[in-house]
This record gives sequence, structure tokens and C-alpha cells, in this order.
Amino acid sequence: MADDPTRTALADDPTTTTVADDPTTDGGSGVTWVASALAGLLVLFALDAPHRLGDLTPGGFVRIPLEGLVAVALLLVLPSWARRVGAVLVGLTLGLLTVLKLLDIGFYYAWDRPFDLTIDWTLLDDSVSFLSDSIGRAGAIGAAVAVVVLVAGLLVLMTLSVLRLSRLVVRHHITAVRAVAALTVVWLACAAFGVRLVPGVPVADHSASALVTAHASGVRASQRDRETFAAQLASDAFRDLPGQELLTGLRGKDVIVSFVESYGRDAVEDPEFAPQVGAVLDAGNRRLRAAGFASRSAFLTSPTTGGGSWLAHDTLLSGLWIDGEQRHRALLTSDRLTLNGAFHRAGWQTVGVMPAATQPWPEGRFFGYDRYYDADRLAYRGPTFSYAPMPDQFTLAQFERLEHGKPDHAPLMAEIPLISSHSPWAAIPKPIGWTAVGDGSIYHDPSAADPGPKDVVGRSTTEVRTGYRRSIEYSLDSLISYVETYGDDDLVLVFLGDHQPAPVVTGEGASRDVPITVVAHDPAVLDRISGWGWQDGLRPGPSAPVWRMDSFRDRFLTAFGGPVRHG
Repeated sequence: MADDPTRTALADDPTTTTVADDPTTDGGSGVTWVASALAGLLVLFALDAPHRLGDLTPGGFVRIPLEGLVAVALLLVLPSWARRVGAVLVGLTLGLLTVLKLLDIGFYYAWDRPFDLTIDWTLLDDSVSFLSDSIGRAGAIGAAVAVVVLVAGLLVLMTLSVLRLSRLVVRHHITAVRAVAALTVVWLACAAFGVRLVPGVPVADHSASALVTAHASGVRASQRDRETFAAQLASDAFRDLPGQELLTGLRGKDVIVSFVESYGRDAVEDPEFAPQVGAVLDAGNRRLRAAGFASRSAFLTSPTTGGGSWLAHDTLLSGLWIDGEQRHRALLTSDRLTLNGAFHRAGWQTVGVMPAATQPWPEGRFFGYDRYYDADRLAYRGPTFSYAPMPDQFTLAQFERLEHGKPDHAPLMAEIPLISSHSPWAAIPKPIGWTAVGDGSIYHDPSAADPGPKDVVGRSTTEVRTGYRRSIEYSLDSLISYVETYGDDDLVLVFLGDHQPAPVVTGEGASRDVPITVVAHDPAVLDRISGWGWQDGLRPGPSAPVWRMDSFRDRFLTAFGGPVRHG
């Protein structure tokens, strides 16, 4: 009897299985059925899963992915040798797509933006350092190993899944062809009529290819932005102003620019935070008024949210919009006149007090401090507080001891980030008497600190939000108390938030506004900014002016001296 040509072709196809091996015909074992079903679910997850955590709902999977139909069609028409290669490539592609979606989910959760393929890889090392500071080195190493295993596992499992499914569709060739044809007709009809079984979720889906296209466009946009930013760096009305024309309205003053970590607009407006944080600011305002100080407040729009404090520092001090690592690195290689540099050129002694700098910090060379205090030079001898190597009150006390409190010191311009309000908002110091701060050893005493929950990772959203609020209250109270205790006629304080906290605190879609306040004892200082329209006091209200953060440098330099005017 002649051989059946169909049976002969299948036997020669290395990607097919025999009836005994086919998972759909092996009635003696349910394991193969389960394996095939899991393979299909994994592939469907890779295609349909969203790249934002808030969209990860069962309804989000009520879709027909166009990319899946195209992949199955290709596997059906390819010759046997090419089919196996194609299945491997499709599997690896789906694995990488899943990794990209997980990265996007993480970045949206932390920073409210997608992962940048061009340069965000450099932040992964910072993420490990943050975890090490927050949950310990062993926990950080364990998390890093788990991520590597997850990525490798996804690539392998996705490839094996596509290989299994490719054998399945070839074995049931006619059924697979009919299914693809029918689903293609359904997809086209749903696309034509915009069918949505779940609100906001189109049945005719092509989100996987749209996501890849968006990231590819982001790479091209980054390349174009290099040229745009280079032109912005080269344009600076203050570049060549001599020192005697800069900051004439602040001569003889000690100026502190202090960034309060994660101090965002929500801290003074969210109903859960505003009553307590507002009480700290209002009480502080009364205390400072009693000491002869006045203040004006408004909002700035930060280039970042949830993290990336250095981008906000860059933006405020350089007068340029630094919203990513590419611009940050380009700025550091430039000769841009920063606010620090303007004070230095005008004769101030510039000081950087960086309590979170526990490793070499090349940014210090760019900002050109006359003196720079990292964590080692601040010589803290107490315990760490989650991410923060030392409490804000200690940082300010050391600045007073090392710089501001020295008799007959030259006029100072100091940049001082306060970091006790940095995520994960767990262990929070308590205010203590300034004379008791010493070398920080007192913070080993339980009465000087709230250790917070031991399980930082497993906290509820409510616990996270409460920790955030309490840490902001502590940082603001420390700063206000410093001015009240050590402020004099010549002290000028500019304090602001660097960015809003992560979306776990604010929710998605929150503004990027942060409060900013200028405090001074000399009325002439605030007279210089009377035209800004900022509100009286330490707490800006809902109607307070909102500027982009990159506009501050030019407005500040214009208000306090120099012939350049920007309106």
C-alpha cells in the first residue's frame, strides 16, 4: 500500500509530534494538557499584559492580539526548519517584550514614566544601592539575583512555550488555519466598529507592537534631543556677566538652598496630609515671625516625580530642563553657569553638604564647591534610618558647627539636601535638642527615633502614606527649628521639594508641582521678589503661582542683581 503523503510529510517534520506524543491526544495523562494550556496562557499574558500596574485587571485580557494571529500564521506557512527557528525567535521576542513591560510597570510605579531604553539601564545599579540602604545588603543581593533568575526564566519558558504551541498548531493544521482565519475576521470587525467588551479595552488589540513602536520612537527622540539640548547649553544670557554685577542684592548674606526630599504639592493639599503638614508649616511661620523672619511661597513644576532628585537639583541650579539621564550627563560635561557658580563668581564661599553621598560623586566637581561634605566628612556615628544615612537635624547641626557657626566667616552659599523624607518612609528620627545632637550617637537611644516597621516591603499603602507624612513633618520641623535657633539678620533660606513622592503615595496622574519658600530676616530681600506674586508664609495655597523649575535660576539672578531682564 502506498504511503500517505500527508503522514510522510509530518513524519519528516522535526517540529511535529506523533499521536503518542501529542498533548492533545494523550488521554492517559493530564500533565501534557496542563502544560499546553499554561504555555498558551503565558504567551497570551506576554501579548495582552499592560505596562502600567493600574491596568493589570482581568478585563484587560479581553482582547484578540493581532501580533499573535500574525505569529501563528507565519508558523503555519514556514517550512519545518524555518518554523523551529521562527518559534525560537518569537519566544525570545515575547520574553523580551515581557521584560520591557515589567520595567515599564516598575518605572511608572516609582517615577510615573516608562523605562527609557537609551540610558535608564544606568539606574539599575542605583536601584540596587537604594535597596541595600533600605533593606540591607543581603536583601538587595537576593533581590538582584531574583531579578536575573526571573529574566532568564521568562526567556526560556517563553521560548519553550512557543515551541510547544507551534508543534500543536502544525499537528492540527486545518483547525489552526480555520481558527486564525475566523479570529482575523472577528479582529477586523471589532477594529472597524471599535468593539469594547470592557470599558477602555478594545477587543481588536495591537498594544504589543504599539508599545515597541513607542519605545523605538523614544530612542529616536533621545537622539534628536542631544542636538536640541546642546543648543540650549550654548545659550545663556548670564554666562559672561562679571561677578560684581551678580547677586548684588544679597551682598553679605548667608544663603542656603535646601531641597526637602519628596516634598511635593500633595504634602500641602492632599486631605490626608495637609492638616498635619500644614500645622507644622503654620506653627513654624508663627515661630519665625516671632524671631523677626518673613517668608514668601509658591510652587515649581519639577522635571521628575517619585525619584531622580538629582534631575531637580540640576534643573533648579542650571536653569535648564533636565528630565533624564542623557541631559544630566551632558550638563556635567558642560561649563554651564549654575546658581552655585554665580555665587562663587560673585565672591561667596560655596559649600555642598551631601548626607546621602556615600560613594564618589562626580557632580561635586561640576558644581564647583569651595568645600564639600559627603557622608564620611559629616562623621555621623548613629544608626541609619532606612535609606537616609543620617537624620536631617544632624546634617543641619553639622553645617552649623563646620560652617555657619564659625565666627567672622565669609558669606556662604550652601546647598543642603535633606533626606530623612526619602522613601521608603519607615524609620523616622524624632526632634531632639540641638545641643544634644553631638556626633549622632544619641540616635541609638530608642527615645530619639521611631524604628518603624521591620517589614519595609510588606507594608500596606496606608502605612506607607502615614510614614511619608510623618517624615515630611520631621524634615520641615528640623529646617524651621534650625532657622529659629541659628538664624540671624543675614540668613536667607530657599527651601523647596525636589519632586512629588511615588504614585503609591500620590496616586497616578498627580501633578509634578513642589512647594518653594524664601525665608529672610532682612525685609529688603523679600522686597526684591515682591513682583513675583508669591504668597505670604511658609505654606503656598491652591492659587499660588506655579513656575517651571528651570525658570528659577534666571528669575533669581535677575531679581537680585545684574542688568539682564527677562520680564
